[in-house]
Amino acid sequence: MDPSKPGLTRSQAERRTYRPWRNALLAGAALAALTPWAEAAGLFNSKPLDASSFAVLARPLGRSDWNLLVLEQIKPQPRCWQERPDGLIDPALNRFNFTGICSRYLDSNGYSLRIGDQDLASRYRLQLRQSGNELQLQASTPSDPTTLVVARAQVPLRDRDGFVALKLESGWDLQRRSFGEQTLNHLYFANAAPLPQLIAAASGTSQPAPPLVPPPSLLAQGMGQGPIRLPVIPFRD
Repeated sequence: MDPSKPGLTRSQAERRTYRPWRNALLAGAALAALTPWAEAAGLFNSKPLDASSFAVLARPLGRSDWNLLVLEQIKPQPRCWQERPDGLIDPALNRFNFTGICSRYLDSNGYSLRIGDQDLASRYRLQLRQSGNELQLQASTPSDPTTLVVARAQVPLRDRDGFVALKLESGWDLQRRSFGEQTLNHLYFANAAPLPQLIAAASGTSQPAPPLVPPPSLLAQGMGQGPIRLPVIPFRD
């Protein structure tokens, strides 16, 4: 018998203690397996976020590459990042135990693209590209040559210990992915505009014009039986 739980044997008490953990693990595994299908079915929603609690950063890798990460300030102190005098960002969270204070989103498991209420995680890839001193966060897909610029920054200098703060372009913001009433540990780079509109703007082309609609009088005549009566204009020499 387990003395702390009268009426239960030790093995029964262990099984009862283990059951909530097992259920939580099964629920997490089920959600992970559901994710690709949920994206395709459009079942993921999003919720707005306080932009002041987040920093979109580029971390230097090697001699010329960059890695995208997002930091979240959960509690006011200590600060998870600080701006340096040279314009770069100091990732201060690396100097203390930031559990419960800061959160990190490091790769496509932590962030993706959402445009016009569509989850595009499986179609679009986010990557950083530098041209001269300008660094751009770009979204691209193999099915379309047009690249969408999500954020950009000027690189004051390259320092392996200093990150570059990216500023989101107009119309873009950070949102949190949700499934039903459950908020998930996943961020969206989101834009409310329809995808064709963003592609047209990025490529410098206009959207296709809507199809021409016949005048209502002709539509009304076309709904009846027999030929459509057209006005006759007499010919004069």
